[in-house]
Amino acid sequence: MKILYIGILKNETKPAVELCAERDLSSYSRFTRTSVGEFMSLFCKTVAERTRPGQRQDVEEQSYTFHAYGRSEGVAGIIISDQEYPALVAHQLLSKIVDEFLSKYPRSTFATSDRELPFPQLKEYIVKYQDPHAADSIMKIQKELDETKIVLHKTIESVLERGEKIDSLVAKSDGLSAQSKMFYNQAKKQNSCCVVM
Repeated sequence: MKILYIGILKNETKPAVELCAERDLSSYSRFTRTSVGEFMSLFCKTVAERTRPGQRQDVEEQSYTFHAYGRSEGVAGIIISDQEYPALVAHQLLSKIVDEFLSKYPRSTFATSDRELPFPQLKEYIVKYQDPHAADSIMKIQKELDETKIVLHKTIESVLERGEKIDSLVAKSDGLSAQSKMFYNQAKKQNSCCVVM
C-alpha cells in the first residue's frame, strides 16, 4: 500500500492547472522518474477536469488508482496510490488536504493566476499516510481488534489443549487407581493363604 502522488488542481477551466503537488517516486529508477512524474501530472489533469464539484471518484489505470475529490471552489484534490490502498483513507485525506488548502488559499488567490502555490504540508502527509493503518483511526481499531482476536483464539486453543491433557491425566489416574485396587486385592489373597507361625 503506497501513495505516489498528492495534488491540488484548479479544474474550473480546461486544461486543469496543478496548484501544488508532492510525489513519492522513490520506488522507480532514476531514469524513469521524470517520465512517471509527467504521466502522473498529465493523468491527474485529465481526472481533475472530469471531476465535477462535490463529486468523489476512483479511477483505475494500470496498477494505479486515482482518487479524486472536486470542490465547488474550483479545485480538485487528487491522490494516486496503488490498488491495495484503501479508498476510505484516501478520501479522508483528500477532504483534509483540500480543506486546509482552501483555508490557507481562498479562491481569490488562485482564480486569476495559474502559478504554483507553496503547500509544504503535502510532503508531511505523503510520508505520514503511507501506512493507512496508522493514519485512519477506524483501520487502526480494526487492526487492534484483529490482533486481539488472534490472541484470543490462541488462548482458547491452549485452554482446550490443557483441558484435553487434564482429561487424559484423569483417565490415567482412574486407570492407576483401578490397577492399585486390583494389586491390593491380589496381594491380600496371596497373603491370606500363608500362615505365619
